[in-house]
Amino acid sequence: MKIIKVTTVFLSLSMLLTAVSCDKYLDINDDPNNIALDKVTPEEMLPVGITSCYSVQGRSLNKFSSVVMNATAGNSLVYGAPFIDDYKPNVSNTFYSDVWDGLFRGVANLDKVITFNDPTNKYVQHKAIAKIMKANYVQILTDLYGDMPYSEAFKGQDNLTPKYDKGEDIYKASIESIEEAIAALKTGTGDSPLSDIVFHGDNEKWVKFANTLELRYLLRMANVTGAMAAYRDQKLASLSGAQFIDEDVLENPGYSAANDAQQNPFTNYYVYLSSGTRAANFSENVASENIQIILNGNIEGDTRPVYQKFNGIVDGRRSRMFSLIGGKVLGIRQGNLPGQPGVPSGTAVSRFSYGITIGKETPPTLPNGSVNIPEYVKMASSKPGPIMTKAESKFLQAEAALRYPSLFSNAAGNFVAGITASYEFFGATGSAAYIAAIQSVPGLGWTGTDTNKMEAIMTQKWIALTGVNPEQSFFDYTKTGFPVTLSATIATNPKPNRLMYPLSEYIANANNVPAISNADVFSKNQYTPFWARN
Repeated sequence: MKIIKVTTVFLSLSMLLTAVSCDKYLDINDDPNNIALDKVTPEEMLPVGITSCYSVQGRSLNKFSSVVMNATAGNSLVYGAPFIDDYKPNVSNTFYSDVWDGLFRGVANLDKVITFNDPTNKYVQHKAIAKIMKANYVQILTDLYGDMPYSEAFKGQDNLTPKYDKGEDIYKASIESIEEAIAALKTGTGDSPLSDIVFHGDNEKWVKFANTLELRYLLRMANVTGAMAAYRDQKLASLSGAQFIDEDVLENPGYSAANDAQQNPFTNYYVYLSSGTRAANFSENVASENIQIILNGNIEGDTRPVYQKFNGIVDGRRSRMFSLIGGKVLGIRQGNLPGQPGVPSGTAVSRFSYGITIGKETPPTLPNGSVNIPEYVKMASSKPGPIMTKAESKFLQAEAALRYPSLFSNAAGNFVAGITASYEFFGATGSAAYIAAIQSVPGLGWTGTDTNKMEAIMTQKWIALTGVNPEQSFFDYTKTGFPVTLSATIATNPKPNRLMYPLSEYIANANNVPAISNADVFSKNQYTPFWARN
């Protein structure tokens, strides 16, 4: 398996990231230390686009989604009142603005691959892969923000103030782009990308991933009506019988502990720097009481209704997802301070464990039984970045079969396969016993009404994507109301339906950016992502 040299990727990233980005960032000059865009080929640009998008997904987007879906909490044992804006939530034009800015930069790099002048069709496969990855991250953007620049975006100096396109039109254009990519990959035209840091030139896997991505787009539209519902149904029918991805979709340009820039970005955000120093977010970011109760099987006997379905069911993934304190996950109730309910005494609290920070493996120990930190840093630094997991693919297929049984089949089988894949992803054992324990529990196992089963899909998907791709569970909640996760004790607003456009847009594209208010974020209105208005 050929892996592009990490030095190439990160050298390109450092040179291009600020130059190849959302329109307002494009300012190419003749500095000989910078690479001119017309000199950068798709072979070099493709991994840059993928890694820069994942960096946002694995860091700030992961943090936002983990907190809003109550899997993590701020460490109030050490910090006075952490995550106040997340807990309220106070959603402003500076709230996680780096998600918009960073994803636009990464997507623009992918768009440069797609629009590269290629008269000999040398880069057909590169362009197809870039279309799939662009669609993946454009969906995240429009699901977070609704309408956004798309048709006029990424044109550099030719258009510094692109218009905003409707979310419906962005969805249609992205699905068309996915289908174009599939057709191109099936032809086999052009060179096989040596810089494919995901499937390493395996077009069959790219096609399966593209099918799965299109399915995710269409399922997001489950509640739409009218013309968009007719469009959704027509596209779903065309996917009936398609093959979907059956493995984790992982990107890795050659991450290592050589220096901070070459680490997996998740690692030096949440775990360790390459030097072995703890990452800045390690101390502050801990398990929530909510995830504690759920993974521990509500052993404390919490009487709140939301936790009753978990009674007595200890999740075998818990020690792989979060470190155990006294043999169990120990978290903090979001919004509470020491001395208040849900905040443990002392200073010990659970944090992300090896299944999230490394994957299936476990770092070696020293003769005294302690973890070999240098080896842990190497393993965590080199872990691949998850773009979509096999578990998510299986849960999407379960949802499709539950909603559209005439087009898709094996809902129960895919549901069970999703749980099994999650156990495998985290390197946990005991999936069969867990599946047996939940099989008669509505909303957690495959039993009861279709609503119960939908709740079970979304609950299990949330557990499986905790610390991995939690933004997908935020979108699921916005669409279905599941999984039910409590808000922080100091919350003054419900969970948001979207984020606000960043300050950078109001400065650089003021004539086009919609003027939404803080109240619009929490209301169902014309600014809500189109698929979440019903």
